Amino acid sequence: MFSDCIIMAGGSGTRLWPASNAAKPKQFLTYRSKDSEKNTPSGGIFYQTFFASALERGLAVLATDGRLIIIAAECYTSLVLAECARFGEEARRRMVLIPEPEAKNTAAAIACGVRYAAMDGDRCILVLTSDHIIAPLEVFKANAAVAYRTALKQDALVVFGIPPTKPETAYGYIEAAECLTGTGAIKVASFREKPDKLTAERFLEAGGFYWNSGMFAFTSGFMLGEFARLAPDVFAAFDRLPPPSASAYTTESGLRILGAWAGLAAAYHESKRVSFDYAIAERCARTFMVVADFAWRDIGSWDEYAPLAGSNGAEVYEAGAESCFVDADIPVALCGVKDLIVVVRSGKDGGASSVLVARKGETQRIREIVEQIRDAGRTELL
Repeated sequence: MFSDCIIMAGGSGTRLWPASNAAKPKQFLTYRSKDSEKNTPSGGIFYQTFFASALERGLAVLATDGRLIIIAAECYTSLVLAECARFGEEARRRMVLIPEPEAKNTAAAIACGVRYAAMDGDRCILVLTSDHIIAPLEVFKANAAVAYRTALKQDALVVFGIPPTKPETAYGYIEAAECLTGTGAIKVASFREKPDKLTAERFLEAGGFYWNSGMFAFTSGFMLGEFARLAPDVFAAFDRLPPPSASAYTTESGLRILGAWAGLAAAYHESKRVSFDYAIAERCARTFMVVADFAWRDIGSWDEYAPLAGSNGAEVYEAGAESCFVDADIPVALCGVKDLIVVVRSGKDGGASSVLVARKGETQRIREIVEQIRDAGRTELL
Protein backbone atom coordinates (compact mmCIF):
# COMPACT_ATOMS: atom_id res chain seq x y z
CA MET A 1 0.00 0.00 0.00
CA PHE A 2 1.00 3.65 0.33
CA SER A 3 4.51 4.56 1.34
CA ASP A 4 3.35 7.89 2.79
CA CYS A 5 0.09 9.39 3.96
CA ILE A 6 -0.21 13.16 4.38
CA ILE A 7 -2.77 14.27 6.98
CA MET A 8 -3.79 17.92 6.58
CA ALA A 9 -4.75 19.36 9.96
CA GLY A 10 -4.05 23.05 9.66
CA GLY A 11 -7.47 24.55 9.04
CA SER A 12 -9.25 26.80 11.52
CA GLY A 13 -12.76 26.06 10.31
CA THR A 14 -15.58 28.26 11.55
CA ARG A 15 -18.66 26.37 10.37
CA LEU A 16 -18.98 24.96 13.90
CA TRP A 17 -18.26 28.30 15.57
CA PRO A 18 -17.86 29.04 18.42
CA ALA A 19 -16.85 25.51 19.51
CA SER A 20 -14.57 25.35 16.48
CA ASN A 21 -12.26 28.33 16.46
CA ALA A 22 -8.65 29.31 15.82
CA ALA A 23 -7.57 27.91 19.19
CA LYS A 24 -9.32 24.54 18.77
CA PRO A 25 -10.69 23.94 15.26
CA LYS A 26 -13.16 21.35 14.08
CA GLN A 27 -10.65 18.55 13.53
CA PHE A 28 -9.94 18.45 17.28
CA LEU A 29 -13.59 18.36 18.34
CA THR A 30 -15.03 15.02 19.42
CA TYR A 31 -17.93 13.24 17.80
CA ARG A 32 -20.02 10.31 18.88
CA SER A 33 -19.24 7.24 16.85
CA LYS A 34 -20.18 3.57 16.99
CA ASP A 35 -18.12 0.45 17.53
CA SER A 36 -19.73 -0.91 14.37
CA GLU A 37 -17.80 1.70 12.38
CA LYS A 38 -14.61 0.04 13.60
CA ASN A 39 -15.88 -3.41 12.69
CA THR A 40 -16.20 -4.43 16.32
CA PRO A 41 -19.21 -6.42 17.48
CA SER A 42 -20.40 -4.58 20.58
CA GLY A 43 -22.29 -1.82 18.78
CA GLY A 44 -21.39 0.54 21.63
CA ILE A 45 -20.89 4.30 21.51
CA PHE A 46 -17.56 6.03 21.94
CA TYR A 47 -16.19 9.52 21.43
CA GLN A 48 -13.13 10.46 19.40
CA THR A 49 -11.84 13.48 17.53
CA PHE A 50 -12.09 13.87 13.77
CA PHE A 51 -8.30 14.08 13.72
CA ALA A 52 -7.82 10.79 15.58
CA SER A 53 -10.10 8.98 13.13
CA ALA A 54 -8.02 10.41 10.26
CA LEU A 55 -4.86 9.03 11.88
CA GLU A 56 -6.51 5.60 12.07
CA ARG A 57 -7.37 5.75 8.36
CA GLY A 58 -3.84 6.78 7.47
CA LEU A 59 -2.24 4.00 9.47
CA ALA A 60 -4.63 1.47 7.95
CA VAL A 61 -3.52 2.14 4.36
CA LEU A 62 0.24 2.40 4.89
CA ALA A 63 2.80 -0.18 3.89
CA THR A 64 4.64 -1.82 6.78
CA ASP A 65 7.44 0.73 6.53
CA GLY A 66 5.15 3.63 5.60
CA ARG A 67 5.04 7.06 7.24
CA LEU A 68 2.22 9.27 8.42
CA ILE A 69 3.17 12.90 7.68
CA ILE A 70 1.04 15.31 9.70
CA ILE A 71 0.92 18.88 8.41
CA ALA A 72 -0.63 21.12 11.06
CA ALA A 73 -0.44 24.74 12.13
CA GLU A 74 2.37 25.32 14.59
CA CYS A 75 -0.13 26.58 17.18
CA TYR A 76 -1.86 23.16 17.14
CA THR A 77 1.23 21.20 18.17
CA SER A 78 -0.05 20.51 21.68
CA LEU A 79 -3.43 19.34 20.32
CA VAL A 80 -1.70 17.02 17.83
CA LEU A 81 0.55 15.64 20.57
CA ALA A 82 -2.43 14.91 22.82
CA GLU A 83 -4.22 12.98 20.08
CA CYS A 84 -1.17 11.07 18.88
CA ALA A 85 -0.43 10.05 22.48
CA ARG A 86 -3.61 7.94 22.37
CA PHE A 87 -1.91 5.63 19.87
CA GLY A 88 0.61 2.94 20.70
CA GLU A 89 4.36 3.39 20.60
CA GLU A 90 4.70 1.46 17.34
CA ALA A 91 2.12 3.69 15.62
CA ARG A 92 3.76 6.88 16.90
CA ARG A 93 7.12 5.75 15.50
CA ARG A 94 5.56 5.89 12.04
CA MET A 95 4.35 9.48 12.48
CA VAL A 96 6.13 12.77 11.91
CA LEU A 97 4.66 16.21 12.55
CA ILE A 98 5.67 19.16 10.37
CA PRO A 99 4.38 22.35 12.05
CA GLU A 100 3.32 24.98 9.52
CA PRO A 101 4.87 28.36 10.31
CA GLU A 102 1.90 30.13 8.69
CA ALA A 103 -1.37 29.22 7.02
CA LYS A 104 -1.14 29.15 3.22
CA ASN A 105 -4.06 26.86 2.27
CA THR A 106 -3.89 23.27 1.04
CA ALA A 107 -1.57 23.65 -1.97
CA ALA A 108 1.33 24.73 0.23
CA ALA A 109 0.57 22.04 2.82
CA ILE A 110 0.59 19.30 0.18
CA ALA A 111 3.67 20.75 -1.53
CA CYS A 112 5.48 20.64 1.81
CA GLY A 113 4.47 17.03 2.45
CA VAL A 114 5.35 15.87 -1.07
CA ARG A 115 8.75 17.57 -0.93
CA TYR A 116 9.49 15.89 2.40
CA ALA A 117 8.35 12.46 1.20
CA ALA A 118 10.23 12.68 -2.11
CA MET A 119 13.55 13.14 -0.36
CA ASP A 120 13.46 9.36 0.12
CA GLY A 121 12.87 8.62 -3.58
CA ASP A 122 9.68 8.12 -5.55
CA ARG A 123 6.82 7.45 -3.17
CA CYS A 124 3.15 6.64 -3.56
CA ILE A 125 1.24 9.13 -1.43
CA LEU A 126 -2.31 9.41 -0.11
CA VAL A 127 -3.55 12.82 1.08
CA LEU A 128 -6.32 12.78 3.68
CA THR A 129 -8.42 15.47 5.30
CA SER A 130 -8.74 15.50 9.09
CA ASP A 131 -12.31 16.73 9.55
CA HIS A 132 -14.57 14.17 7.87
CA ILE A 133 -16.34 11.03 9.06
CA ILE A 134 -15.63 7.94 6.95
CA ALA A 135 -16.86 4.42 7.68
CA PRO A 136 -16.43 1.52 7.69
CA LEU A 137 -12.66 1.39 7.70
CA GLU A 138 -12.38 -1.86 5.74
CA VAL A 139 -14.39 -0.45 2.84
CA PHE A 140 -12.25 2.68 2.81
CA LYS A 141 -9.13 0.51 2.71
CA ALA A 142 -10.50 -1.38 -0.31
CA ASN A 143 -11.21 1.87 -2.18
CA ALA A 144 -7.79 3.24 -1.19
CA ALA A 145 -6.18 0.10 -2.67
CA VAL A 146 -7.85 0.88 -6.02
CA ALA A 147 -6.54 4.45 -5.83
CA TYR A 148 -3.04 3.15 -5.04
CA ARG A 149 -2.96 0.83 -8.03
CA THR A 150 -4.35 3.50 -10.35
CA ALA A 151 -1.86 6.15 -9.22
CA LEU A 152 1.01 3.75 -9.90
CA LYS A 153 -0.17 2.24 -13.18
CA GLN A 154 -1.60 5.37 -14.78
CA ASP A 155 0.97 7.84 -13.41
CA ALA A 156 -1.89 10.16 -12.61
CA LEU A 157 -3.76 12.07 -9.93
CA VAL A 158 -6.51 9.99 -8.32
CA VAL A 159 -9.46 11.51 -6.47
CA PHE A 160 -12.32 10.01 -4.48
CA GLY A 161 -15.83 10.87 -5.67
CA ILE A 162 -18.80 10.68 -3.31
CA PRO A 163 -22.14 9.68 -4.90
CA PRO A 164 -24.43 12.66 -4.19
CA THR A 165 -27.61 12.11 -2.22
CA LYS A 166 -29.06 15.60 -2.62
CA PRO A 167 -28.43 18.79 -4.64
CA GLU A 168 -25.76 20.05 -2.24
CA THR A 169 -24.35 23.53 -2.85
CA ALA A 170 -21.61 23.37 -0.21
CA TYR A 171 -19.35 20.92 -2.11
CA GLY A 172 -17.41 21.01 -5.33
CA TYR A 173 -18.34 18.38 -7.92
CA ILE A 174 -16.39 15.97 -10.13
CA GLU A 175 -17.74 15.16 -13.59
CA ALA A 176 -17.01 11.59 -14.64
CA ALA A 177 -15.98 10.53 -18.13
CA GLU A 178 -15.39 6.93 -19.23
CA CYS A 179 -14.52 3.99 -16.99
CA LEU A 180 -11.00 2.62 -17.09
CA THR A 181 -11.66 -1.02 -17.90
CA GLY A 182 -10.63 -3.53 -15.27
CA THR A 183 -9.33 -1.03 -12.74
CA GLY A 184 -12.33 0.26 -10.79
CA ALA A 185 -11.34 3.82 -11.67
CA ILE A 186 -13.07 6.39 -13.87
CA LYS A 187 -11.48 9.08 -16.02
CA VAL A 188 -12.35 12.56 -14.80
CA ALA A 189 -13.85 14.95 -17.34
CA SER A 190 -13.84 18.10 -15.21
CA PHE A 191 -14.07 19.64 -11.77
CA ARG A 192 -16.95 22.00 -11.04
CA GLU A 193 -17.05 24.77 -8.47
CA LYS A 194 -19.61 24.79 -5.67
CA PRO A 195 -22.83 25.27 -7.66
CA ASP A 196 -25.98 27.23 -7.00
CA LYS A 197 -29.11 25.25 -6.12
CA LEU A 198 -30.39 25.05 -9.71
CA THR A 199 -27.05 23.79 -11.04
CA ALA A 200 -26.75 21.24 -8.23
CA GLU A 201 -30.22 19.94 -9.07
CA ARG A 202 -29.18 19.66 -12.73
CA PHE A 203 -26.04 17.72 -11.76
CA LEU A 204 -28.10 15.30 -9.66
CA GLU A 205 -30.66 14.75 -12.40
CA ALA A 206 -28.05 14.25 -15.13
CA GLY A 207 -25.98 11.71 -13.21
CA GLY A 208 -22.25 11.28 -13.62
CA PHE A 209 -21.45 14.00 -11.08
CA TYR A 210 -19.89 13.27 -7.70
CA TRP A 211 -19.01 15.31 -4.63
CA ASN A 212 -15.31 16.10 -4.33
CA SER A 213 -14.08 14.54 -1.07
CA GLY A 214 -10.79 16.47 -0.95
CA MET A 215 -8.69 13.28 -0.77
CA PHE A 216 -5.98 12.53 -3.36
CA ALA A 217 -3.51 9.81 -4.36
CA PHE A 218 -0.44 10.14 -6.61
CA THR A 219 3.22 9.27 -6.88
CA SER A 220 5.64 11.90 -5.68
CA GLY A 221 7.38 11.96 -9.07
CA PHE A 222 4.13 12.73 -10.89
CA MET A 223 3.08 15.42 -8.41
CA LEU A 224 6.47 17.12 -8.37
CA GLY A 225 6.11 17.46 -12.14
CA GLU A 226 2.57 18.84 -11.84
CA PHE A 227 3.62 21.41 -9.25
CA ALA A 228 6.50 22.52 -11.46
CA ARG A 229 4.23 22.76 -14.51
CA LEU A 230 1.04 24.19 -12.99
CA ALA A 231 1.98 25.93 -9.75
CA PRO A 232 5.62 27.05 -9.64
CA ASP A 233 4.52 30.02 -7.54
CA VAL A 234 3.54 27.50 -4.86
CA PHE A 235 6.27 24.92 -5.18
CA ALA A 236 9.49 26.73 -6.16
CA ALA A 237 10.26 27.74 -2.59
CA PHE A 238 9.68 24.21 -1.28
CA ASP A 239 11.76 22.73 -4.08
CA ARG A 240 14.78 24.59 -2.71
CA LEU A 241 14.47 23.08 0.76
CA PRO A 242 17.43 20.91 1.75
CA PRO A 243 16.94 17.54 3.45
CA PRO A 244 16.36 18.21 7.16
CA SER A 245 19.27 17.45 9.45
CA ALA A 246 18.95 15.06 12.36
CA SER A 247 19.06 18.02 14.74
CA ALA A 248 15.96 19.50 13.05
CA TYR A 249 13.82 16.90 14.82
CA THR A 250 12.70 16.74 18.41
CA THR A 251 10.67 13.98 20.05
CA GLU A 252 7.77 14.57 22.44
CA SER A 253 5.58 11.80 23.81
CA GLY A 254 7.10 9.45 21.26
CA LEU A 255 6.17 11.68 18.29
CA ARG A 256 8.87 13.09 16.02
CA ILE A 257 8.46 16.81 15.33
CA LEU A 258 10.27 18.45 12.43
CA GLY A 259 10.32 21.86 14.05
CA ALA A 260 13.61 23.29 12.74
CA TRP A 261 13.67 22.48 9.02
CA ALA A 262 16.05 25.07 7.60
CA GLY A 263 14.25 27.33 5.13
CA LEU A 264 10.71 26.10 5.86
CA ALA A 265 9.45 29.42 7.22
CA ALA A 266 10.80 31.25 4.18
CA ALA A 267 9.24 28.68 1.85
CA TYR A 268 5.82 29.18 3.41
CA HIS A 269 6.23 32.95 3.31
CA GLU A 270 7.09 32.90 -0.41
CA SER A 271 4.47 30.35 -1.43
CA LYS A 272 1.23 31.55 -3.01
CA ARG A 273 -1.91 31.14 -0.89
CA VAL A 274 -4.20 28.87 -2.93
CA SER A 275 -6.04 25.59 -2.58
CA PHE A 276 -4.72 22.36 -4.09
CA ASP A 277 -7.95 22.05 -6.06
CA TYR A 278 -7.42 25.40 -7.80
CA ALA A 279 -3.67 25.07 -8.21
CA ILE A 280 -3.43 21.44 -9.38
CA ALA A 281 -6.53 19.21 -9.41
CA GLU A 282 -8.74 21.33 -11.67
CA ARG A 283 -5.92 21.79 -14.20
CA CYS A 284 -4.32 18.35 -14.13
CA ALA A 285 -4.41 16.59 -17.52
CA ARG A 286 -4.44 13.04 -16.13
CA THR A 287 -6.98 12.56 -13.38
CA PHE A 288 -8.94 9.47 -12.39
CA MET A 289 -11.65 8.95 -9.81
CA VAL A 290 -12.49 6.12 -7.45
CA VAL A 291 -16.19 6.15 -6.58
CA ALA A 292 -16.53 5.83 -2.82
CA ASP A 293 -18.26 2.74 -1.49
CA PHE A 294 -17.72 4.00 2.07
CA ALA A 295 -20.02 6.37 3.91
CA TRP A 296 -18.66 9.94 3.94
CA ARG A 297 -19.83 12.90 5.93
CA ASP A 298 -18.47 16.42 5.98
CA ILE A 299 -19.98 17.81 9.16
CA GLY A 300 -20.51 21.36 7.95
CA SER A 301 -23.10 22.75 10.35
CA TRP A 302 -24.41 22.48 13.88
CA ASP A 303 -27.55 20.84 12.54
CA GLU A 304 -25.36 17.95 11.37
CA TYR A 305 -22.94 18.00 14.28
CA ALA A 306 -25.41 18.24 17.19
CA PRO A 307 -26.71 14.64 16.89
CA LEU A 308 -23.09 13.41 16.93
CA ALA A 309 -21.81 15.70 19.67
CA GLY A 310 -23.86 14.23 22.53
CA SER A 311 -24.31 16.34 25.65
CA ASN A 312 -20.65 17.43 25.82
CA GLY A 313 -21.08 17.51 29.58
CA ALA A 314 -23.21 20.64 29.45
CA GLU A 315 -25.09 21.55 32.65
CA VAL A 316 -28.60 22.37 31.40
CA TYR A 317 -31.78 23.31 33.25
CA GLU A 318 -35.08 23.35 31.40
CA ALA A 319 -38.62 24.56 32.05
CA GLY A 320 -40.96 23.98 29.16
CA ALA A 321 -38.11 23.66 26.65
CA GLU A 322 -38.47 21.22 23.76
CA SER A 323 -36.02 19.66 21.32
CA CYS A 324 -33.05 21.90 22.13
CA PHE A 325 -29.33 21.15 21.94
CA VAL A 326 -26.83 22.79 24.28
CA ASP A 327 -23.03 22.72 24.15
CA ALA A 328 -21.75 24.97 26.91
CA ASP A 329 -18.93 25.22 29.43
CA ILE A 330 -21.09 27.08 31.95
CA PRO A 331 -24.61 26.25 33.22
CA VAL A 332 -27.44 27.14 30.82
CA ALA A 333 -31.17 27.48 31.58
CA LEU A 334 -33.87 27.23 28.90
CA CYS A 335 -37.46 28.36 29.47
CA GLY A 336 -40.36 27.97 27.07
CA VAL A 337 -38.28 27.59 23.90
CA LYS A 338 -37.97 24.82 21.33
CA ASP A 339 -35.82 23.72 18.40
CA LEU A 340 -32.81 25.79 19.43
CA ILE A 341 -29.08 25.13 19.22
CA VAL A 342 -27.21 26.97 21.96
CA VAL A 343 -23.40 27.00 22.09
CA VAL A 344 -21.54 28.87 24.82
CA ARG A 345 -17.83 29.43 25.29
CA SER A 346 -17.22 31.43 28.46
CA GLY A 347 -13.55 32.17 27.81
CA LYS A 348 -12.38 30.36 30.93
CA ASP A 349 -10.08 28.22 28.78
CA GLY A 350 -8.21 31.33 27.69
CA GLY A 351 -10.10 31.88 24.45
CA ALA A 352 -12.63 34.56 23.63
CA SER A 353 -16.08 34.38 25.21
CA SER A 354 -18.94 33.97 22.73
CA VAL A 355 -22.48 32.61 22.46
CA LEU A 356 -24.42 31.18 19.54
CA VAL A 357 -28.21 30.87 19.61
CA ALA A 358 -29.73 29.47 16.42
CA ARG A 359 -32.97 27.89 15.35
CA LYS A 360 -32.50 24.34 14.11
CA GLY A 361 -32.33 24.30 10.34
CA GLU A 362 -30.70 27.74 10.20
CA THR A 363 -27.14 27.00 11.28
CA GLN A 364 -25.72 27.20 7.75
CA ARG A 365 -26.11 30.96 8.21
CA ILE A 366 -23.20 30.96 10.64
CA ARG A 367 -21.06 31.83 7.61
CA GLU A 368 -22.92 35.17 7.51
CA ILE A 369 -22.17 35.73 11.20
CA VAL A 370 -18.49 34.92 10.66
CA GLU A 371 -18.32 37.48 7.85
CA GLN A 372 -19.94 40.10 10.09
CA ILE A 373 -17.37 39.37 12.81
CA ARG A 374 -14.53 39.74 10.32
CA ASP A 375 -15.99 42.95 8.91
CA ALA A 376 -16.19 44.32 12.45
CA GLY A 377 -12.50 43.58 12.99
CA ARG A 378 -13.27 41.15 15.84
CA THR A 379 -11.21 38.27 14.51
CA GLU A 380 -10.18 37.35 18.07
CA LEU A 381 -13.69 35.85 18.36
CA LEU A 382 -12.88 33.39 15.59
